[in-house]
Amino acid sequence: VQPGRRVSRESCKQTQAVTSYSNEGTQVTVEIHPKNTTPTLLKKLSFGKGFHGTEAPRPPEGKDLHAYPWDKSSLKSMPVDLQQFEKLDAYALKVNVKNSVEELVKALLKQARTDLEKVRAIWMWICHHIEYDVVGYHNKSQLSSKPIDVLQTGKSICEGYAGLFEQMCSIAGIQCMKLSGYSKGYGYKMGQTFTGDSDHAWNAVYLDGRWHLLDSTWGSGAVDDSFTKFTFRYNEFYFLTHPALFINNHFPDNSNWQLLKPTLTLKDFEKNTLHNSDFYMLGLLTAQPETAVIQTVNGKASVSVDCRSATLFMFKLKGTDEHGLMTLKKHGMTLDIYPQKAGSHKLQIFAKPSKASEDVYKCVVEYVVECKSVDKAMRFPKDLHQPVGPSWFTERHGFLRPSHPDPIIHTNDGRCSLTFTLGKDISVLASLHSDNSSLTEDMRRRHIMQIHRGNQIELKIHLPHAGNFVLKIYAKKKSDPGSYDYIFNYLITCLNTEVKWPAFPQTYSKWAEDYEILEPLSGLLPANRNVQFKLKMHGIAKVLVQADNTDPLTQNKGYWEGTCNTSGCREVFVMVQENANHSYYSHVLKYEVETQ
Repeated sequence: VQPGRRVSRESCKQTQAVTSYSNEGTQVTVEIHPKNTTPTLLKKLSFGKGFHGTEAPRPPEGKDLHAYPWDKSSLKSMPVDLQQFEKLDAYALKVNVKNSVEELVKALLKQARTDLEKVRAIWMWICHHIEYDVVGYHNKSQLSSKPIDVLQTGKSICEGYAGLFEQMCSIAGIQCMKLSGYSKGYGYKMGQTFTGDSDHAWNAVYLDGRWHLLDSTWGSGAVDDSFTKFTFRYNEFYFLTHPALFINNHFPDNSNWQLLKPTLTLKDFEKNTLHNSDFYMLGLLTAQPETAVIQTVNGKASVSVDCRSATLFMFKLKGTDEHGLMTLKKHGMTLDIYPQKAGSHKLQIFAKPSKASEDVYKCVVEYVVECKSVDKAMRFPKDLHQPVGPSWFTERHGFLRPSHPDPIIHTNDGRCSLTFTLGKDISVLASLHSDNSSLTEDMRRRHIMQIHRGNQIELKIHLPHAGNFVLKIYAKKKSDPGSYDYIFNYLITCLNTEVKWPAFPQTYSKWAEDYEILEPLSGLLPANRNVQFKLKMHGIAKVLVQADNTDPLTQNKGYWEGTCNTSGCREVFVMVQENANHSYYSHVLKYEVETQ
């Protein structure tokens, strides 16, 4: 949240210089003196060439204008190499002159040669030495926005920041304008309209033959939600901001100072989505829709963000991420929202660079979602984690070439099968979760069967009943003794109420990863029947199926085959003898038998 709100004119008791421009661009300065004061002589110092306070700054013209919408090229309106400013920035921060604005500028300019460097030094000093006056904002009668008062108290509101900036530039011989207008700063409500007096002030500076925009109030820091405490937090974004981005939250009284072609109307400004500076500083490019208020269509609203490089996203709808489906894309994300209550809901999108070590997501854009009707069918299980489905993130964790690139898998008969190519040395764990089933930890895994063929993994899934399920996928390095890490999840939906698949047979530790069951796949065998077995296992001497009687399976082209009868038993075990010289057998599979 950024502090906005400029002081109203009535509260200024000191001398006012009212500057007006006639159409010809000539400048008239009128001094207004309150009664009983004598005019003081205004001394204008100027270092270097150029502006001596006599020639009027020229109004914006064609060559100052930038195309709207933003061309995604640069965040700034002129090429700026921040690394080249490092020494100058450090110097400007250390300058400590409070007796006069002239002396301060003189000290700052010792290390600045070009006009750009002079503006930079002034900018850096103001952003790090003037704090937003939250008390003065609430009690404007006590507030002076005169540059010398701002300098000596070290506090002001936007009016004072912009006035000090303008005077310091003027002393440094740089053309600078103080601009006023509406801002989407502190207290802004999405989709609101703007009426009455302007609420914020900022500056335009003239560099390299063109006008550029900056806002030192917002460059210096931010005010907390209760508007009682200011925190210095330098923000590079508001220094020479590209006009097509600056218009996002600054609407000047005089539309020429948008420096845009075409210019935006106040209506455009009001309805456009507010991207805060973190949006652009994180390398995000655009967000759809471009309007701040979204109406649901059949209970659904969609948002997408485009970015330059791999970025992680989060969202909150009324404070939770339950009622949406977010998928990561190589260059951004898409989000479908299904509010489960009618009305207005606040939607916030958060982002962080994929390489960021700490787990700090920054809010980058906000919407209001207006929901007229609720789509109850799109109630997601509470175990569903955002984002959903495979992405560059899951690829990074070794899950390549997914058979199902979409986040939702629909199955009519309650069965589905997913395949991936696995990276080296990866062990996988998968489990099935649903809100309305009482699956135990063990059964959550037994409705999924893993089949490995070389570096391919297949996950065969048999749902225990109809409904919405979350398929969670975990992984770890085989060489790691540690536990599995959660990687991603899918949503599996089945509307067919006839569906009722039993679990797969239980496997024991001797069941090797590349073994495969061809039949019977069901972990629940019919009673009093002959059941056909076909298993793919290698490196084994003998295989037995133990029911009421024990029958051997015979090897045939890499498969072990045979039958067993389920009469008179509750369980059936498959056992293997690994070494023909030993009489020791290990259990590998266990089946249940239906009760009559």
